[in-house]
Amino acid sequence: MNKLSFIYSSIISFFLIVLSVFFFFFDVLIYLAAMKFHVLIRDFCVGKPIKSKWRNQPGRKDCSNQFRFVLFFPIVLFFLLLCLRHLFFFEKTEGFVYFPSSNSSSNQPIYLTRNSIDTQTSLDNSKKKISSLVDENSNIILKKNKDLCSGRYIYIHDIPMRFNEDVLKDCQMLTRATDKSSMCTYVENSGFGPQIEISDALNLWKNNWFLTNQFLLEVIFHNRMKKYKCLTNDSSVASAVFVPYYAGQPEWKRMRGKDHFLISGRIAKDFRRKSNRMSEWGSNFRFLPESENMSMLTIESGSWKNDFAVPYPTYFHPSTDNEVFQWQELMRRQNRPYLFSFAGAPRSRQKGSIRSEIISQCQASKKLCNLLDCDSVDHKCDDPVNLMKLFQSSIFCLQPPGDSLTRRSTFDSILAGCIPVFFHPGSAYSQYVWHLPKNDTKYSVFISPKNLRQGKVSINQTLLQVSKDEESAKREEVIRLIPRIIYAHPPSSLETIEDAFDLSIKGILRRIERLRKVIS
Repeated sequence: MNKLSFIYSSIISFFLIVLSVFFFFFDVLIYLAAMKFHVLIRDFCVGKPIKSKWRNQPGRKDCSNQFRFVLFFPIVLFFLLLCLRHLFFFEKTEGFVYFPSSNSSSNQPIYLTRNSIDTQTSLDNSKKKISSLVDENSNIILKKNKDLCSGRYIYIHDIPMRFNEDVLKDCQMLTRATDKSSMCTYVENSGFGPQIEISDALNLWKNNWFLTNQFLLEVIFHNRMKKYKCLTNDSSVASAVFVPYYAGQPEWKRMRGKDHFLISGRIAKDFRRKSNRMSEWGSNFRFLPESENMSMLTIESGSWKNDFAVPYPTYFHPSTDNEVFQWQELMRRQNRPYLFSFAGAPRSRQKGSIRSEIISQCQASKKLCNLLDCDSVDHKCDDPVNLMKLFQSSIFCLQPPGDSLTRRSTFDSILAGCIPVFFHPGSAYSQYVWHLPKNDTKYSVFISPKNLRQGKVSINQTLLQVSKDEESAKREEVIRLIPRIIYAHPPSSLETIEDAFDLSIKGILRRIERLRKVIS
């Protein structure tokens, strides 16, 4: 195609040269004819006497005007023909200009219009554009060649099914004696549980709400790992290994298991029991030599250096970025008539619990506090709709320790845009370092449990002392945290948002890389 265009351009150029020569001689002939005509006019004008209107004396007829006309006419005609020739032959002429390449044996023609060949400036601009196109193509090639998963590859061991899928088939074994319902109810939908019906206010997200059990993070995480973008079948290039074999495998020998990690839907303490008796909940798994070097992601960590806390799963599992943004905006506009709220049971048999004091102060606060009693026979706290309505209607949400230091309720309240109030640093501040801000005052309030028991402080007065500006700033920070504490639905992927899963993977990869540098 370029060769044909070049031939066409050459023919047009040759044709223009011929026409230019023709018009040159034509202009000369016109000029000679005009000069001859001028001589005839001059002879005609000589010897013709006239009488002056003002003076009575003889003279010649004035032919100066005719002479100027004859002299001016061929000049004007000459330039007119030049202009017509230029407009007619060059208005639609297009061609190719060759720019030699220093790294190529063949010169590639660049197609230019009339506007681009009129001036040297246009030529320079065209060269710059061509150079820019070359640079862009080079960048595209570099990006294609660059491994975007470098340092992020994860290898998943293909372990026997009795360690994962078979456990779900025999899901009744997951149910503890203290559980109110069978765990089998919650294993469907990739561990998110059955979909739930929601109120009219939440219809925009009707497909994103599930009856998710707080202790099924292993199933949720495993299903997300299956869709992780940087999975590899080659363990030698993996930066981390998920769900490992035990000692003796090649992958284990490389770092003695320190680059292996697993996920637990229970608190870390449940896997560090001193005994392994079936009568007790939990096991001594993390005390086994094969397990000691591995990192474990868990809903609540302890004092052990290789356990890392990740958020409890909430009920909200969005599929797109826009669903998250819309939810955040709805929480900003939410009407919150209550100063604070609490959802929980007294825990009267638990030594050192402050829940009874919290419930008493809430009841005494009348219209300032909204209480949802989780000790009632109708199990209102098991209904996600009841919980979300409670948190959405409150400015502050109380989060005292329960069976352990942490609570799933903390993340439900953040999801609802409610500012959490903590009574122990281990409930959040020392736990979720990959997901929550280091500056805990930005998104929460802390009340000393000792001062609360002794009557030195009251919840009412403490929260009323928070200024409106500080309250607004804290709530905005809480709403900003929503993407970081949710687990998106596995069939889809969030494009611009990092959810709890993404942040957990980034955190564990950073940890393993630090360990690798120490070992090497």
